[in-house]
Amino acid sequence: MKNIRQLLVQCLEAAGGAGISLPSGGVSVSVVNELLDHGGFDEEVFLSQLAALIGLGWVPGPTPDAADAPELKRMVPARVALKHRLVPLKLIEEEGRKDKKLLIAMSDPFDLIARQAVAREVDAPVRWCLAPRKRLLMALRDFYGIGADTFDEILKGREVDAADLENKDEANVLDADDEEATVVKFVNQIIREALDQHATDIHVEPMEDKLRLRYRIDGRLRELPVPENIKQLQQSVLARLKVMAKLDIAERRLPQDGRINLQIGGHFIDVRVATIPSVEGESISLRLLGQERFTLERLHIEPDLRVEIEALLKKPNGIVLVTGPTGSGKSTTLYTFLSQLNTEARRIVTIEDPVEHKLPGVVQIAVKPEIDLTFAVGLRSILRGDPNVVMIGEMRDLETAEIAVRAALTGHLVFSTLHTNDAIGGVTRLVDMGVEPFLVASAVRAFFAQRLVRVLCQSCRQPEVDATTKLRELGCTGPITGTVYRAKEGGCEACRGTGYRGRMAIYELVRLTPKLGELVTHKAGQQAILQQAIKDGYRPMREYGIRKILSGQTTVEEVMSVTVAEGGE
Repeated sequence: MKNIRQLLVQCLEAAGGAGISLPSGGVSVSVVNELLDHGGFDEEVFLSQLAALIGLGWVPGPTPDAADAPELKRMVPARVALKHRLVPLKLIEEEGRKDKKLLIAMSDPFDLIARQAVAREVDAPVRWCLAPRKRLLMALRDFYGIGADTFDEILKGREVDAADLENKDEANVLDADDEEATVVKFVNQIIREALDQHATDIHVEPMEDKLRLRYRIDGRLRELPVPENIKQLQQSVLARLKVMAKLDIAERRLPQDGRINLQIGGHFIDVRVATIPSVEGESISLRLLGQERFTLERLHIEPDLRVEIEALLKKPNGIVLVTGPTGSGKSTTLYTFLSQLNTEARRIVTIEDPVEHKLPGVVQIAVKPEIDLTFAVGLRSILRGDPNVVMIGEMRDLETAEIAVRAALTGHLVFSTLHTNDAIGGVTRLVDMGVEPFLVASAVRAFFAQRLVRVLCQSCRQPEVDATTKLRELGCTGPITGTVYRAKEGGCEACRGTGYRGRMAIYELVRLTPKLGELVTHKAGQQAILQQAIKDGYRPMREYGIRKILSGQTTVEEVMSVTVAEGGE
C-alpha cells in the first residue's frame, strides 16, 4: 500500500494537485478518478505502474475478442459496461476447470461498486486487468455501439408511446440527461456524440437488415457503431427526429426540410434536417451548424492574400464571387465577409436557400419556390429596400445574374457564389450564362475560389520521406524550406486514428484588373485570360496549398486531391 501511495503522490505532484487530496488511510476510489480527470501526467505510465503494484494485468489496447463477442455482450450487458466503464475482453480456459474465466478491463481498480455490479450480473469467475481510460471508452463505444445502454433498457421496458416522441421545448437541451431510457435520450446520445467528434453531418439511413448511422468528420463519412437489433427502433428514431424538426411524421412519401434548435453547454446549435424517401424507409440527414463567430482569423488566410481581400471589402460597389463545388466552405467565407462589413453604418440584406446561419443585424430572406419567392424575385425587392450590401446565395440563372450586375453598377456591393472548378472558370461562366461581356468587366471586382483540405494531427504527424519528389510532382519549382509531413498510418487517440484533425481552406483570387477586363470584353479565351491574370499577380490554388504543406499544416496528397495542375482539367 505504501508503494501505491507513493505512486499517487508522484502523479498528484505532476498534475499540480489542486483540489485533490489523498485520504489518510487506504486508497479512495475518487482519488484515481480525480487524477485521471485532472490530467497533467502520462495516464498510461501511471496505470501500468499501478497494475504492476497491485498484481493486475495491463492491456494497453483493450479490444474484445470477436469470436466471443455475442457471449461477452450477454454476460456483461451494455447498461452495466457503460455505467461502470468496463470492457469484457475474452473468455479464458484454464486447465483442470470446466468453466471459463471472464477477463474484464477497467481503469479504476479501486471501484468496488463496479466490481459488485459485475458480481451480481456475471455468473462466472472474473479476472480483472487495467487499461488506459481513453482507449477503454473508445472500445466501449465500438463494441456496444452508441447509446447501447439506453437501447437495451427501451427494449426491456415499455413500448414506445407518444410521450417519448413529444417535443416539449423550443430548444432541445442535450445536457439534460433523462434518467429514464427513452427514444428521446437515445437520439440525444447520437447527436451529442456527433458534436463531441466535431461531425458536420449525421446520416440516418434505413437498410434492409439494419439502421445505418454515419457521421461526416473532416469531410469523410464514417459509420458509427450501433447496438445490435437497432432496426427494431427504426421508426421510433426517425419519428423522433421528424418531431424535433417540426416535420409531418405521417408523410413518408415526399421529401421534407426542417430545422432543430439544440442547446448543449449553454451554447445553441442550429441543425438543418432533410428527409429523403427510399424503398427501405426515410433517410434523414442532419447538418450541424454551430453558432460561431465569423472572423477572418478563423479562415487562416495567408497575409498577402488577406491584404487583397480586405481591399476588396472596402470597395463601395461591385460583385465579389466565391467559386467552388458543394461543400467547399463557400457559405462560411461569405458569412465571414458579411460579418466584417456588418456595422451600424451599413444595411446588409441577403437572400439564401436556405439560411444556414443567422447573423445579428443582417436582414436574411429564405428562398421559397412554392410561393414564387425565387432569387430573382427576392433580389428585386431587396434593391427597393435601400441596401448597401447584398448577398445572393447562388447565381443560378441569367435573370439573377443580370439583376446582380445592375445592382453593382448602381452602387451596391454584391456577394454571391458560382459552381465552377476555379477562379478563372468563374470569369467565363458568367459570359456563358448570357451576361454581356462588357457588363462582367464593369461590374465584377474579383473571383475567389476555394477548396477544403484536412489538417494534419499535430500530435502524430510524421516527416515525409519522399518530400522533394512529391512536391515536384505537385508543381513546386522553388526551393523547399521547412519540414514536409505526412499523416501517420493508424493515427493516434487525439485524431481518432485518422492522422488528421479538422479542415482548412486553400484559396486563389483573380482580380478583374483593367487589362483583364479588356480581354473579357473582347471575349478572349480562357488561356489568354489565365496568362493575363498571372501577369496581374494571380497565384494558382496549388501554389497556395504548397505553402500550407511547407508550413506543416497539411499533406501533398490532400492538396493534390482537391486541385488540378495549371491549365489542367
